[in-house]
Amino acid sequence: MAAWIQASLVLAVVAGLHIPLGDHMARVLDGGRHSRAERALYRLCGINPDKEQTWRHYLTALLAFSVMSIAALFALFTLQDTLPWSTGHEGMPWRLALHTAVSFTTNTSWQNYAGESTTGHLAVMAGLGVQAFASAAVGICAALALIRGLVRHSTSDLGNFWVDLLRTVLRILLPIAVVAGLILMAGGVVQSLGAPETVTTAAGGRQTLPGGPAASWEALKLMSGDGGGVFNANSAHPFENPSAWTNAVEIVLMLLIPTACVRMYGRMTGSLKQSWTLLSVVSILFGLLLAAGTLAQSARTGTVTEAVGGPYEGTETRFGIPGSTLFGVAATGSADGAANASYDSFSSLGGGVLLAAMMLGEIAPGGTGSGLYGLIMVVLVAVFIGGLMVGRTPEYLCKRLGFGEMRYVVMYALVPPTVILACTGLTLSLGHGQTSMGNPGAHGLTELIYAYTSNTNSNGSAMAGFNGATDFHNPLMVVAMLLGRYLPMACVLALAGRLAAQQPGVVTVGTLRPQGVNFVVLATGAAVILALLNFLPALSLSALAEGTLTN
Repeated sequence: MAAWIQASLVLAVVAGLHIPLGDHMARVLDGGRHSRAERALYRLCGINPDKEQTWRHYLTALLAFSVMSIAALFALFTLQDTLPWSTGHEGMPWRLALHTAVSFTTNTSWQNYAGESTTGHLAVMAGLGVQAFASAAVGICAALALIRGLVRHSTSDLGNFWVDLLRTVLRILLPIAVVAGLILMAGGVVQSLGAPETVTTAAGGRQTLPGGPAASWEALKLMSGDGGGVFNANSAHPFENPSAWTNAVEIVLMLLIPTACVRMYGRMTGSLKQSWTLLSVVSILFGLLLAAGTLAQSARTGTVTEAVGGPYEGTETRFGIPGSTLFGVAATGSADGAANASYDSFSSLGGGVLLAAMMLGEIAPGGTGSGLYGLIMVVLVAVFIGGLMVGRTPEYLCKRLGFGEMRYVVMYALVPPTVILACTGLTLSLGHGQTSMGNPGAHGLTELIYAYTSNTNSNGSAMAGFNGATDFHNPLMVVAMLLGRYLPMACVLALAGRLAAQQPGVVTVGTLRPQGVNFVVLATGAAVILALLNFLPALSLSALAEGTLTN
């Protein structure tokens, strides 16, 4: 009962806040005048903010910005020891620096290093913090381009990437980060620029207490879908997440912008019924994941588990099983990747639920921007199936979904599972599985599949038993992150270009209505079926097999 009360309160706050935030996002991101500060930045960078771009130019700008971000981060990490505020840390080896640069630029934030032992304050603030903003904004930019493709007609223009990027950072992400950072500081999250301090404990021993810009970073990592931690223990560290109420605030931050994007979609398309339809799909999927995760983590099998009321190994006692399960489902469902417990210590089926949340495509509610365009892609699959069932050309928002359009939808759906399963198979076939998996058998396979699902789907959470900091996995993970992030984005923008070029269709009595109970069920079923078709065999050999054998 405590778990459901806590979840209900958190979700009620998210539901209440997403409406004004989504309306604000639609208002400030879709047209309107440029501010003086924005115009000054456009002149400094040589950008014409009033010139719109085709999907190819939009994608080129997006990729160019990402390449420059990777190069800047790589230089910052490798030269860290020569820069101020390094707090005594050396520069990263080039393989680790490349992996980390790609990881944070793609909004994945998988850390093949222990946070406080490797990065100084400058690397956290000027490197990881900046990319937390930038990578989140890039996802929202791709979503904005797809929305414009759906609402515009007979044009090749999808907006201006640089305008969308700057407005998202300055008008949306920065104000929320400031407010959230102050709230977390008030809750006791550490915020300092000092070096670690050595203190004398009550028992007379010596202990080193790390410092750093944790409060400002914590707000960034949660609201942006970033998920990386200043400290290696992430949000299980008391300096990042001191109490039960800061834990609830952090869950709200993970879910807020992705759900607000759904509301923004309804405003920009001129139909709030569309946003409520998508939000219903999100709510059903999130509710199913949360129910399954809570039941799996609360199962009382065995003497010790029965005595303590559930599998407490790896669970922070400050939050308990309900707080850890809700946090884990929110993190994997929102593509955030933060952790307030050890996911490797979740029960077999509990860890499988977190894995399933990512395998759904992270659309419940997904990442910042990426969750929205992933959800729209699922809706387009549902519309296509529904159209075929009634014998009509599939249409969505007066746009026809023919061979050309569905080609990009199918490519989008196939890229992540292809990359995940190919990387997993390559690791096993080349004999690197046993050297990187901390556990044998089904659980070790779960750790491996979880790792590449997390990397490909831009999540970043990990099962601690898997060692990704090797010469084999560092470059392979770089490939997985790049393909998993940018190939789907290319499909989204190409689809947006085709949709924007179409003439408006005509709604008739026989047109499929993409709303209502029947369509919500159809879209939810399409999401689940796509995940099952792609991943059920792999799950049967890993998490499901482990849970069945354990029980």
